[in-house]
Amino acid sequence: MPTYCLWPEPDTTPIDWAATCALLSQRDAALGAIIARVGGVGFLSQHPRSTFESLARSIVYQQLSGKAAETIYRRFRALYPEDAPLEPDQVIATRHQRLRKAGLSEAKARSIKDLAAHASRGEIPPIETIRQMDPEAVVERLTVVRGIGRWTVEMLLMFRVGHPDVLPVHDLGIRKGFARITRRRELPDPQTVMRRGERWRPFRSVASWYLWRATELPRGRSPARSR
Repeated sequence: MPTYCLWPEPDTTPIDWAATCALLSQRDAALGAIIARVGGVGFLSQHPRSTFESLARSIVYQQLSGKAAETIYRRFRALYPEDAPLEPDQVIATRHQRLRKAGLSEAKARSIKDLAAHASRGEIPPIETIRQMDPEAVVERLTVVRGIGRWTVEMLLMFRVGHPDVLPVHDLGIRKGFARITRRRELPDPQTVMRRGERWRPFRSVASWYLWRATELPRGRSPARSR
C-alpha cells in the first residue's frame, strides 16, 4: 500500500490536491465555498529536520511570537555545528546554564533536555517510521516527553511528516475557521469539529488548511451553511 503525503517525498505518493478539494467540496458545501474562494495548491514542506530537531524547534517556539522565537532558536542552534544535524547527545552534554543563556526559559530548557534523553534512548521515531504509524499512536508515543503536547505532535504530523489526515480540533485557528464557515457566533467545542471532520476523512489535513485560510478572508458574503 502506498503511503500518501501532502507533498512529494521519497517513498511516498503525493495526494492529488485538486481531486482532494473536489471531494471535500462534494462532501461539505460550506467548506467547498471556502475552497473555491481561497484556491491554492496546499502545503509547502518544511526544512528536512529530524524528528528530534523538529520537536526541539517546536518547544522553543511555544507561546512566543514568531520573531522572538526565531531569535531564541538561532541562539540555541548556534551552540552546535550548523552544517550537521542536531544530535541528542550534544544537547545532553550541554550545561543547563548555557541553554538558559541562549534564551530558553527554565521550563523549555528542561523540556529540551528531556526530549534529548528520550531521543538518545531511541524512543523518538524517525520521520520515515512516523509516516507508517497511525497518528494517534504518534501522539501517544511523543507526548510522554516533557513539554510536548497533542498540538505540537499534530503540527509535526502535518507540516513535517506531511500526513494528509490530521485534524487539530483544539487549535484556536481551526475552531475560528469552523465558526466562520458554519456562520456561528461562538467558537465550537472540539467534539463538534471532530464530528464534522468525519466528512473530511482521509484528508482532514487539507480541510484544516482551508479552515485556517478561512480566518484570513475579508468579511463579506458568508458561505451557505451546509446541512
